Amino acid sequence: MTGRRRSPTATAAPSDAEALLDALRAVGRQLRVADREAEQRVGLHPAQLHTLQRLAERPASSLAELAERTHTDPSSASVVVQRLVERGLVERTPAADDRRRTELGITAAGRALVRRSPAIAADRLAAAVETLGPARTSTLVRSLHALSRVLRQPAGDTDDADG
Repeated sequence: MTGRRRSPTATAAPSDAEALLDALRAVGRQLRVADREAEQRVGLHPAQLHTLQRLAERPASSLAELAERTHTDPSSASVVVQRLVERGLVERTPAADDRRRTELGITAAGRALVRRSPAIAADRLAAAVETLGPARTSTLVRSLHALSRVLRQPAGDTDDADG
């Protein structure tokens, strides 16, 4: 026995839960390795590199838009952008149609860095998910969302696992 307590309403065998936990840890470990490798090669934190890659794809009309595209809080995006501006990789320019609004774009140095950067965890995950095919991906996403919902509920309240 591992010493772990099980809920009296739990239906998964301990080995199922342990296998899932092992799989999640393995995925997390691979994603951390990818981010560490990227950080070592280009000298940017993964969040900075992700932001720079999104700006290389398309400039941002505002900090709020960039935060939405990178799935981050605007205050976090602001800190990341400031560091990229300080390194000369991103530039802020007043919007032509509204000088109160600041647009964000990547500099030539930023583009060069993106060209030589390895895939970050988000990119590696996207590529890996593509290999699963639509049906397996859909099942995985639904299952993980259901698991997340159950984990957010108070202990013992698992009535909405399928919803």
